[in-house]
Amino acid sequence: MVQPQFSTRQTTPPSWFWIGFICLWGIALGLRFWGLERFNTLVFDEIYFAKFGHDYLTHTNFFDAHPPLGKYLIAVGIWLKGFNTWGFRWMNALIGSCIPLIVVGLGYQLTRRYSFALIAGILAVLDGLLLVESRYGLINVYILTFGLLGHLLTLISSHAPKGWRQWVWLTLAGLSFGATAAVKWNGLGFLLGLYLFWGISRLGRLRQNHSAGSQGPPWISLSQLSFLKLFVYIPLVGAVLYSLLWIPHLLQNPEFNFVQVHQQMFSYHQRVGNGPSIHPYCSTWLSWPLMLRPVSYFYQRASSLLEPMPMMGPPLPTENARYIYSVYAMGNPFLWWCATVAIALILGSVIWQGIQWFLNSKTSDPNHTPLSAEESSVSLYLATGYVANLLPWLSISRCAFLYHYMPAYLFSSLAIAWLLERWLLSPWKRFRAISLTLLLIFALSFLFWLPFYLGLPLLPTSWQLRIWYQSWI
Repeated sequence: MVQPQFSTRQTTPPSWFWIGFICLWGIALGLRFWGLERFNTLVFDEIYFAKFGHDYLTHTNFFDAHPPLGKYLIAVGIWLKGFNTWGFRWMNALIGSCIPLIVVGLGYQLTRRYSFALIAGILAVLDGLLLVESRYGLINVYILTFGLLGHLLTLISSHAPKGWRQWVWLTLAGLSFGATAAVKWNGLGFLLGLYLFWGISRLGRLRQNHSAGSQGPPWISLSQLSFLKLFVYIPLVGAVLYSLLWIPHLLQNPEFNFVQVHQQMFSYHQRVGNGPSIHPYCSTWLSWPLMLRPVSYFYQRASSLLEPMPMMGPPLPTENARYIYSVYAMGNPFLWWCATVAIALILGSVIWQGIQWFLNSKTSDPNHTPLSAEESSVSLYLATGYVANLLPWLSISRCAFLYHYMPAYLFSSLAIAWLLERWLLSPWKRFRAISLTLLLIFALSFLFWLPFYLGLPLLPTSWQLRIWYQSWI
């Protein structure tokens, strides 16, 4: 199999890339804005986040267990379009439609290959959970957007020549990481992933005594960033933004100061229990990679397609229901499972290379390290990003949901995209056929479960056909 070589930056992207890029964004926008006002009720955590966004506009006191930025953005949407389903959802739809584009940029910065970048973007468009989270007044898409932007901007800064331009990119990266933490604290997993990658990359660079230029593979270019820039300047910029973003909230809710409100938030999360008695869709981190427990955001029955779409309330008796409206916060099953296999293979590869490097550290050629190939560099980046966003949940005892896996999932999605692109460039037809077949399966799987993502009406038999496991109900 051909090992695609890391190449220098192409100054002009090929026309097929721009066509694909524009098509991806068009599809992402269409899927997120189509029927955005359905359903005309507060769906799942909109009962909190949409209401809190409106409270900022009405100057109503409230307590929230998360930092305020996500609700500020929802409030902007309500301010522009009113307190209605369109008003508290359209900002999410717009920001969520940009996530595939950020993934494309990140994929290119990692490999300098437009084919990999575009495949990564395609898989982001074909993910159901990203779509569902973008269509309602929730805040998880903001964590992903700012976290991915932080990674993208940091990688850009590592390739930039030293000077004021690099400091601009570093400043923007710091602002992005501060913003993701100002949505939810678990957004800091993105920054932790970069730190793990930098630490291991730095060790490999020192061992190899590299002096590569700014166009080298990411483990070389990122490791050239100094400790001061990555561990002091970026978090300092982020901390300043994070603190400033609290000012409007604290002025409106003066009963707690900055320190006290964080104590209250931390205490709240410690008190939240776990299990079905707390919420029927609580799930453990072990179940997330296999998507064993999706979350039902909406479920109602109707007797006719001609009647108004149902709102919350007692569902019709089963014998009177001819159609089911259901929204599930779930990924694209085949894509999700293949992404899990891909990241497991990459994690195994990184661990094996690390063991080999450790065992041979005193006897082998100093240039022979697990980071000597571009493939190892990308593997390490994906592995550290995945681990940093998943492992902290091992210590969390409170009720958690499948959507908490989304930051880690994005790195597993990049992993399967990377494997697909390598196979697609293989001189062997078998590998190219496997890659194209999997892409087709992912697309068909997305279309099959699309009614669950968009809340389209289904016959009871069609609804049951899409429930593959009892734990999905």
